[in-house]
Amino acid sequence: MSQDYDYIVAGAGMVGSAIALGLAGRGRRVLMLDGADTDFRAAKANFGLVWVQGKGYGNVSYQRLSHEAATLFPAFADGLQRETGIDLHYERRGGLHFCLGEAEWEDRQKRMRAWEANTPERTPCVEMLDRSALEGLLPALRLGADVSGGSFCPGDGHLNPLRLLAALQAAYQNRGGRLISRHRVDAIAQQPGGGFVVSAGQDRYTAGKVIITAGLGSNALNPMVGLDITLRPQRGQVLVTERAAPLLPFPASGVRQTGDGTVMVGLTQEDVGYDINTTAIAATRMSRKIVRVLPDLAQLRLVRQWSCLRVMTQDGCPVYAESATQPGAWTALCHSGVTLASFHAGPLAQAIDGGGLPLSFADHLPRSAAAASVAIAAAASAAADPAASLSPISTDFTADHAAWSSFLDAFNHERFDVSQAA
Repeated sequence: MSQDYDYIVAGAGMVGSAIALGLAGRGRRVLMLDGADTDFRAAKANFGLVWVQGKGYGNVSYQRLSHEAATLFPAFADGLQRETGIDLHYERRGGLHFCLGEAEWEDRQKRMRAWEANTPERTPCVEMLDRSALEGLLPALRLGADVSGGSFCPGDGHLNPLRLLAALQAAYQNRGGRLISRHRVDAIAQQPGGGFVVSAGQDRYTAGKVIITAGLGSNALNPMVGLDITLRPQRGQVLVTERAAPLLPFPASGVRQTGDGTVMVGLTQEDVGYDINTTAIAATRMSRKIVRVLPDLAQLRLVRQWSCLRVMTQDGCPVYAESATQPGAWTALCHSGVTLASFHAGPLAQAIDGGGLPLSFADHLPRSAAAASVAIAAAASAAADPAASLSPISTDFTADHAAWSSFLDAFNHERFDVSQAA
């Protein structure tokens, strides 16, 4: 049966836009449908970190994936900026985690050493700094009396998440992809002859495959294609100061200075359901803590406070799954859409388009308690379990650095160079 599109992507946030970009770059006919501006959107209060240190603690596959994605993010960002002309304000000069008190410093050191021990094939990348070393790294800043030191990772970076989202969508449309806003998907049905019918209000569209990337809205859509994956919202609140001269040379956990000069302070992690209200209690706690770390920030005026809802899986790790009962229906869910953008636009898009996610991620990522999802392609356990409700992902995509570099080389030089394409 003839389909309008090869793929329909339900949700045009950070994850959906990256996957759609990758598919459009492979020459596929792609339609991306997005909801209303008032929908819950994690990108609205995203801190903009492209982070390595501590990422995936307790889950080595997520740890490795985050490391590769962050390592190759510079080439990915360069390609986006060259094609779209959108400055992402991306910097990769390292990132800090401040510690208050000796006990917190000791705990951080133990945690980072345990985290690094999970990947013995990698050179340790986190350096623990005592107060003196931290002062040497930040000579222009006055540290609070309680600051005992911190951890530093040169692979960490940050950017403007809203600019990243705009660039992903612009590049996607440059590749021929179609984006329709204010068209929230409310129904997905498999067609008898193959493919899917996707409904958005009164409009109907057909495609050979459908990818659900609707964040928390995926809770309603996943069951329509036979996927039982539980997501929960987690509120994060952010404070923003007035613009200031350059103060912070590195992003840190809980504070970073943006390319526009404002200082972002956060984030909270609150289990309050779908409540997106901001609170004075959270603002007070965040303000007091950051002033304990960097007292001079107390001189800046706060100009804004806002919140968003993170998309959290049961174990906090990404979930990428294809339905076994309705093959061709995929879901992609995570709360790390910025760091993993290069992976989503590259290897994941390739896998969905007929390749396969690397089996090297299978050994260390537990399947969801609902037994209806595969986190980062836990294909080995799914294939070994006939009762699993997911199709196993079996075709290997080499996950080493050379393969990623090869992909990004083609991505940047063959597909992003619009002057050559013309």
